[in-house]
Amino acid sequence: MEVRGKSFSIVILIFFIIFLFWAVLQFLSPYALPENSVKDLSGITGILDNQEVISHMPAPWNFVYSCGDSLCHQKADRSFFINGNQMPFCSRCTAIWLGLAIGLGIMVFLKIKLDSKLIILILISLIPIGVDGLGQLIGLWESSNITRVITGILIGIVSGIAIGVIIDEIKEIILNRTKNS
Repeated sequence: MEVRGKSFSIVILIFFIIFLFWAVLQFLSPYALPENSVKDLSGITGILDNQEVISHMPAPWNFVYSCGDSLCHQKADRSFFINGNQMPFCSRCTAIWLGLAIGLGIMVFLKIKLDSKLIILILISLIPIGVDGLGQLIGLWESSNITRVITGILIGIVSGIAIGVIIDEIKEIILNRTKNS
């Protein structure tokens, strides 16, 4: 791991800005809508089952909530409410998006090499979300939103770092091919 200094990666910075903007939109969405207007979006992942409610929302908030509708179960009891409105994604998914931005933000300033230590870190970071999700699935427990946030942000940060590492590795491959041509 090394500090990038003045040689930060423009590509990673762009990804960081995109993911940070996306995370901010998720927190702004419930504020932008009338108070107590989005109560229960519980549904099934991969199915647009809340379009009747979402279609009446102004842009860009309808887009944010539509993404949540298709990518997340949006169970009300597993979601945070702001301004009396359910957030577009459940607590774990919200934390994953935020963690992705944080991980990419770290990679704007640090350069981490792809090695066995990083792969082990990635695999270890999967354990908490896997244990929590599996425990809920088979009915051993119902985790709290705080547990979901912790497991989500952990996997999100590590995934953001991994995306940054992948971008650096691709950049290095391209530079090496250019030098050898």
